[in-house]
Amino acid sequence: MVDVVPLTDRDRAFYAAWSELLTWARSFADGRDDAAFVKIADFPDYIYRMERPYDLPVIVMSASLTRPADRQPVLLLTASPRHAVFKEVVVHPFDSHVHRRLTLAEDGVGLVEGRRPFDRRRFDALAASLFHPVETAPVAGGA
Repeated sequence: MVDVVPLTDRDRAFYAAWSELLTWARSFADGRDDAAFVKIADFPDYIYRMERPYDLPVIVMSASLTRPADRQPVLLLTASPRHAVFKEVVVHPFDSHVHRRLTLAEDGVGLVEGRRPFDRRRFDALAASLFHPVETAPVAGGA
């Protein structure tokens, strides 16, 4: 049997928050023709668990919201594996250098970006802006 350090309560809360974020992504894609939820990879300890039971609330380590028409990812979502010391979720719009690093809130409920809660409303607004970008007006004096 493989020796594995048991999850702390804080780690369990982190992976529960990650699982909730994946639920938001699936929900965003449901019923839409322009978005699909795609699982990219499972956690390595799920793949190589051997005889021990799997104890995380979800097996998905990375996923994306993708445009089905061209199969291009639009928004990548990734969580730190169990063995990482500092657990974080990365929310990364594809084709962008800008990304969000989310950690577990101090109270252990939900994810935060710095001290700002990253809730369902913020996720939906981000995803919607990526699938339907608003054209910006030219800057005054710009070419």
